[in-house]
Amino acid sequence: MYFLNLSLLQMLTAFGAVSAVSVALYLLDRSRRKQVVSTLRFWVAAEQPAVAARRRHINQPWSLILQLVSMALLILALAQMRFGAPAMAGRDHVIVLDTSAWMAARSGNRSLMDIARQSARDYLRAVPARDRVMLVRADALATPATPFEPDHRKVEAAIMASQPGSTALNLDQALAFARHAQGQEGRTAGEIAFVGTGRTAERDPGMASPPRNLRVLLVPDAIENSGLRKVGMRRSATEPDLWEIYVSAHNYGTRPRNVNLRLDYGPPNADTRVPVASQAITLPPGGDADTTFQFHTAAAGILDVKMTPHDAFPADDQAELEIPAQPHLSVTVYSDQPDLLRPMLSATPRLTAVYRKPSEYRPGDVGLVILDRFTPPQRPTADSIWIAPPAEGSPIPVKKTVENVPFAHWDAGHPAATGLRAKDFKLDKTLVFETPASDAVGEVDAGPVVVARAGNPKIVVLGFHPALSSMRYELAWPLLFANLLRWVSPEIFLRSEVGGASVGAVKLQVEDGIAAKDVKVTTEDGSPVPFTLRDRTLNFFAGAPGSVRVLAGDHEYMYALTLPQLWDSRWDPPANTHRGIPRFNAVLEHVSDVWPWLALLGGAGLLVEWMLYGRFRMARFAPVGRAATRPIAEEVRR
Repeated sequence: MYFLNLSLLQMLTAFGAVSAVSVALYLLDRSRRKQVVSTLRFWVAAEQPAVAARRRHINQPWSLILQLVSMALLILALAQMRFGAPAMAGRDHVIVLDTSAWMAARSGNRSLMDIARQSARDYLRAVPARDRVMLVRADALATPATPFEPDHRKVEAAIMASQPGSTALNLDQALAFARHAQGQEGRTAGEIAFVGTGRTAERDPGMASPPRNLRVLLVPDAIENSGLRKVGMRRSATEPDLWEIYVSAHNYGTRPRNVNLRLDYGPPNADTRVPVASQAITLPPGGDADTTFQFHTAAAGILDVKMTPHDAFPADDQAELEIPAQPHLSVTVYSDQPDLLRPMLSATPRLTAVYRKPSEYRPGDVGLVILDRFTPPQRPTADSIWIAPPAEGSPIPVKKTVENVPFAHWDAGHPAATGLRAKDFKLDKTLVFETPASDAVGEVDAGPVVVARAGNPKIVVLGFHPALSSMRYELAWPLLFANLLRWVSPEIFLRSEVGGASVGAVKLQVEDGIAAKDVKVTTEDGSPVPFTLRDRTLNFFAGAPGSVRVLAGDHEYMYALTLPQLWDSRWDPPANTHRGIPRFNAVLEHVSDVWPWLALLGGAGLLVEWMLYGRFRMARFAPVGRAATRPIAEEVRR
């Protein structure tokens, strides 16, 4: 005999507390009893005050005994008393079903997932009906599909609804989760049954050994497969419309394989794409092969990388990458001396400059407008750079005009002053502006002379012309102009890289000096993605296929996480691990619960006690010994 819900000490403590309260109530009862008489003349005791005396014995011991027995039966029902050994009680089993991306591979006319589902169903049918079962779907994350469920039909439905995911199997995490779940329920732990191929992601050698109650139902997967591992693209540093493409493929099989890599480019509609490159490579057994391509385009489109012929796992034979359009900025320059600015604007191939005389001014220009020493009749609606404007027409209020003054310093807090150090030059003549300190870029002792004000549109004002001052001999002049262009239109300076990788954990090497505050990781819908940055390594996790955009300084990384994450190694269970479908002891099927009968008997005992000894007891149930006490009126009549 044993107790399922309570220990013996807990059960005795509860029964002792209830017994003590019941006995105390019987001993401390001082309430008056109601007596029916014909007249108070024959009732002498009525004229005397009631004496409250503590009882030293129990008037109705059988009532107390009946109550205590009934309470004991109810507590035994609460404790779920059972006969036999605890091993005969129901146990909690966990089925860890491999739902990694590799389970979509085909073996014959069935997929590995179909075979795994059948094995899981066979195990479930072998489990005794009174045992509870939890289903855990395992890929990169361990996800419980059901709680510990006594209804095995619900678990079987969850098994049949399981589908391969996009990430590799993290077996250590799945087994740890199953062991933790069994320890939380407080019931007898059954088996942890792993159903899968055992193909896992990179494992931590320091992980704990498998649990002793582990049972393994391995799915055979002698399948030859090769697929794409990684695709990388970046713009050439010398030719803006040239993409350098890197493709890496891996052979997961045991035989060498000759494959063909083909690149198709075009709009999102796959039927209208055209081939742009092709190359044949040989993949060694269990090894990698890399190759490169070059592709010219300045337009946006879809680059489709395909590997043929297909094999039993075609999901890793194709990757689609979205190529962004090359950023471009149109610049309109209004100047009588355009040659002073032409070298600066021709140094960046992503700029297209148009030069006009001030008399040809049009306020509707788009992109960036540069106004060289003149005030237009109407301010431009686009972003603008004003160089030495007349004081009365300046878009920023002018405090005063100063001459022959040394340059004081650059305001390093403003992004347009990044990297500027030179200050050993004088300004023959310059405007000094009235503006908040946050807008100042460069200053003399009298105040700001270079101002950049954020807004829509953005406005930059220089109180002097750098090419007509001693600053033209300083490296600060081209650097200042580049900083102003970067501040006005930062997208044209982004260095783009596009990558096709597998779903799961992504590691990215960033440049030195990049801080976490300068990094932004978002999905295709703009939702932020958590990340960590340590020692130039940016880490983030994507559990589902999609696109992720990373901004790190002036670098833009576009990740098309469409390739499935496959295994790195095969897990070999320890020699003493249980294998195959088990045969449980049949005695488990014949154990029955007795707590409902105990609860029924306890409740019946309390009802009988109330009917026999309760204040509103029925006369026909009164004990025979009570009949000797007759009403005084009847004695008087006799």
